[in-house]
Amino acid sequence: MSIVTDAKNGTITEEMKKVAEIEGVEPEFVRRGIAAGRIVIPVTPYRDIRVCGIGEGLTTKVNASIGASSDIVDEELEVEKAKAAQAAGADTLMELGTGGDFLGIRKKVCDAIDLSVGSVPLYQAFISAAKRDGSIVHMTEDDLWNATEEQAKLGTNFMAIHTGINNIVLDRLKAHGRYGGLCSRGGAFMSSWMLHNEAENPLYKDFDYLCEILKEHEVTLSTGNGMRAGAVHDATDRAQIQELIINSECAQRAHDEYDLQVIVEGPGHVPLDEIDMNVKLMKSMSDHKPFYMLGPLVTDVAPGRDHIVTAIGASQSAAAGCDFLCYVTPAEHLALPNKEDVIEGVKTSKIAAHVGDMVKLNKRDQDLAMARARRDLDWEKMYSLALDPELARDVRNSRAPEDTDACTMCGNFCALKIVNQNYDLAK
Repeated sequence: MSIVTDAKNGTITEEMKKVAEIEGVEPEFVRRGIAAGRIVIPVTPYRDIRVCGIGEGLTTKVNASIGASSDIVDEELEVEKAKAAQAAGADTLMELGTGGDFLGIRKKVCDAIDLSVGSVPLYQAFISAAKRDGSIVHMTEDDLWNATEEQAKLGTNFMAIHTGINNIVLDRLKAHGRYGGLCSRGGAFMSSWMLHNEAENPLYKDFDYLCEILKEHEVTLSTGNGMRAGAVHDATDRAQIQELIINSECAQRAHDEYDLQVIVEGPGHVPLDEIDMNVKLMKSMSDHKPFYMLGPLVTDVAPGRDHIVTAIGASQSAAAGCDFLCYVTPAEHLALPNKEDVIEGVKTSKIAAHVGDMVKLNKRDQDLAMARARRDLDWEKMYSLALDPELARDVRNSRAPEDTDACTMCGNFCALKIVNQNYDLAK
């Protein structure tokens, strides 16, 4: 019996109780959210994991993505990156390798951490076909189903599956064109296969069979966004919206008919003034399924600092109602992220999630406590409240002041210290 079936039957499971405790809500709130398809708790019968609730009324979660490439295959590095992502505060992790031993690396990653782990089975299917037969266009439907089942049995909690790419979507894409091309690897693989073979996407055509596999292994479906824009000038175009319509219909069927947990994926490059519209549109079309944004990046001209670009877009997205953010690292668009990039990406996205939750959930107590600690020059309290306590302590200690009450920015002329010595502003 799936967690959705339990929720629909009125049963509050241990996972629901744990999420409720973490989030500071009632277990019944979590149960109703899962029953309605508005909250997910990615679970698996194959691994003991740290539970994580994603969805309406819960804090915004951050995913970190790692994985070897065809140019750089280092299994131990990927394991170290996974551990670093968890230590930095990632709520989930996606292992998206396209090089090396797909299953072997993913198993090592799953064994090394206790986070929910996501994957994209389509990568394994297409790349294995290319190695075997010389091109991705020679993938068979069995390659796709076998990859999905193999990854599920490894303990993958959620899978990004490109159900929304069909021939109608491709017609929209070809008719409208793109300034920035197609940036989704899954979208590029599947659309190329469909056009070469003059065939419909098996993930769409045989969606019922896909749902049966996912249900058997209790995998959460994340509807992949193969038509997401790779440039802000392509955001919210016809192909993206057509795919969203299909994905929303698939999400509804998966939840209503198969009792699957479902996440709906959204765009990746979106100008700031289109973010609220995208979130509202996605939520409305999907009946408020948990919404996952890949970034989003709000400008295309800051390579090397795309984690900052993403934090701007992600904070706005979370404030508007997005539930789940995929981090972006400083290496985005330039290179495979290293361990330091992963850490920086996670910590930056966690700031964005916090900023969004200050608006979406009115979670401002931590900031209020920080204001009082700063007023009182209580440095230990400030460190404990900081999103990155170690960084805050290290920066101050690296330029230690003579007066331990203040910092070297103002020294003896610290405004807070002067006020505290002369009158009381405590509130």
